[in-house]
Amino acid sequence: MAYEKRSRQRREKAEKPKVRKARNGYRSKPFSARLPFAADRESPAAVRSAKPRVIVVGVVFALLWVALWGRAFQVQLVDGPELAAMARRQHLTSLTVMGPRGNIYDRTGRIMAKSVELYSVFARPLEINDVAAASRALAPILDRTPAQVRKLIGSKTTFVWLDRKVPDRVASAVRNAHLDGIYLTTEYGRQYPNKHVAGQLLGFVGLDEQGLSGLELAYDDYLAGKKVHLQVQRDAKGNVLSFGPSVDDLASVKGGDITLTIDAHIQLVAQEELAKAVTESGGKRGGCIVLDVESNEVLAWAQYPFFNPNDYQRYGQAAWRNALAIDAMELGSTMKPFLMAAALQEKVIDPDSLYFCENGRYKIGRNTIRDTHKYGWLPAHEVLRYSSNIGSAKIAMTMGKKAYHGYLDRLGFGHKTSLDLPGESPGILRPPGSWRDIDLATAAFGQGFSATIPQLSKAFSCIANQGVLRPLSLVKKPEPEAADAVRIFSPEVSAQVLSMMREVVEEDGTGTRARITGMQVGGKTGTAQKAGPTGGYGNQYVATFLGLLPIEKPRYLIVVVVDEPQKSHYGGVVSAPAFHEIAVKTLAYRGDLPDMPMACEKADKPSPACKPEELKIAQAKAEAPTVQGAVPDVVGMPLRKAVELFAAGGAVPTLKGAGEIVSRQTPKAGAEWKDASKATLWLGPAQGKG
Repeated sequence: MAYEKRSRQRREKAEKPKVRKARNGYRSKPFSARLPFAADRESPAAVRSAKPRVIVVGVVFALLWVALWGRAFQVQLVDGPELAAMARRQHLTSLTVMGPRGNIYDRTGRIMAKSVELYSVFARPLEINDVAAASRALAPILDRTPAQVRKLIGSKTTFVWLDRKVPDRVASAVRNAHLDGIYLTTEYGRQYPNKHVAGQLLGFVGLDEQGLSGLELAYDDYLAGKKVHLQVQRDAKGNVLSFGPSVDDLASVKGGDITLTIDAHIQLVAQEELAKAVTESGGKRGGCIVLDVESNEVLAWAQYPFFNPNDYQRYGQAAWRNALAIDAMELGSTMKPFLMAAALQEKVIDPDSLYFCENGRYKIGRNTIRDTHKYGWLPAHEVLRYSSNIGSAKIAMTMGKKAYHGYLDRLGFGHKTSLDLPGESPGILRPPGSWRDIDLATAAFGQGFSATIPQLSKAFSCIANQGVLRPLSLVKKPEPEAADAVRIFSPEVSAQVLSMMREVVEEDGTGTRARITGMQVGGKTGTAQKAGPTGGYGNQYVATFLGLLPIEKPRYLIVVVVDEPQKSHYGGVVSAPAFHEIAVKTLAYRGDLPDMPMACEKADKPSPACKPEELKIAQAKAEAPTVQGAVPDVVGMPLRKAVELFAAGGAVPTLKGAGEIVSRQTPKAGAEWKDASKATLWLGPAQGKG
């Protein structure tokens, strides 16, 4: 018993925790007693009751872990593409940007039309906090009333244009205003550096750079800039942060460039002389075409009144329409050379075939045909020289309706030309079955059917090109589709008709005012009576002159038409002088003007410019040395020599007046060459220096 008692005491002593005495004299609790749940851990029952809770916690954590992995699977794999798209929509946006339109050049590389960057003003109304204040600030800048601006920016839309393609000063004022929700963006605007030069031919474009008329419309698909879609970043407010690559660096975005056959200098000369002819004659309007015969390329396409496509909004449709291609008219006696060519080709006449011209009056049924003079018997070549309507009618009736109509049809009358200009008219040429005798007779001198000036030019180029008909050309690049040449007349017939046309100008025909000293010129006048508003013919006319030079082997074809001249209605009086001026200045510009002293010696009928005293001055001037490094003294020189001297110094002078001798010059002789960029030479009898 004593042994068991001692053993129990030892066990109790061993199990009893040792208690350290604190420094302050108090006993502290053992460490195990201070642990939480110490009693439970020490109790087997407590341990057994804790196991379910541990299991529950583990299960909960396992479920949470599975849920997180499940959610990650759903977000990353199931909903991933959709969520990524939502993120892109929030932070990226796609902008469709249109590249700049292609340029239009003349044949020498001068820019006729180009696109430049301009600013446009737009608003995001939902971002504007104070609409009234913004309206008051923008109104004077945009030249509108506050109410007008408030109506735009007070809407509930996300985007609204305030003004398109504004001047730089307006853009600067908008930028400096620092208005919330008001932004600037760049667009392309069309500019025409030469203003009214070839305005109707070039046409114009709208606000969105789409071609609306002329070549801008005809070649819109080729000129238009290409669309490019750009991905850009934006902030939480939707503001674009960057555009990424510059659109200007993307060469494929720019539209194609066009090179015309037009020469801007010849175009300007033609327009100036046409305007002079129309205004001096009291005419309504006018048109002119200058053609390079060898290539059938159009060098000038002029209309008056002028049209400036830079400011097309202030013009009416009548001003900007391309009337040369759109308007068909009766062209009168300018059609007679085709009658002669057809009759010669059919061998129903020869140049000396005689026709009685009825002393100026000839009745066909109930209709009477008249001539301006009482001609009797005339050979065929003089019928053309004196432009006899009666003689022409008899030649046509000898040939017959079907034959004459066939030649007109093959020459292109009644069909559009190959120029493919918007609104181009094919003219009116009724089938021969509907022609009566009077219709055949009047068709011989250009009445009863209508044609455009390009059609007339194309048909005459056939005679100039030894009877071969080829299409006209206005565009060198892109290269037009090749078209087959068609022979209409034999070279012999063409030469005979050209000889007859020479008589019109160089003999005592109706076109003597078109003569050029030292060069043989051929041509044909036309005085067409216009249809009246109530039917029949009225008291208004179309005055036409068409000329070829030099007539032996034509290089240039020039047509001048004046509509409704008042002081005189004859083509030889109204239009032939304009032809002369355009021809002389074109020849001088291209270095083809004949040397006057030599030409006067060869001329059968020298012009007034060939006076002995003038020739003496001209020859002395031509042989005189020029001042090196300074503008030469060309007063009294032949025009050709003067132009050559200026051209050698890098300047092409503007020519004014009539004649082949320089009578006055600016700048004065001895001036520096830098002052010669706008040189002007006046033509006529020498009047001294200055």
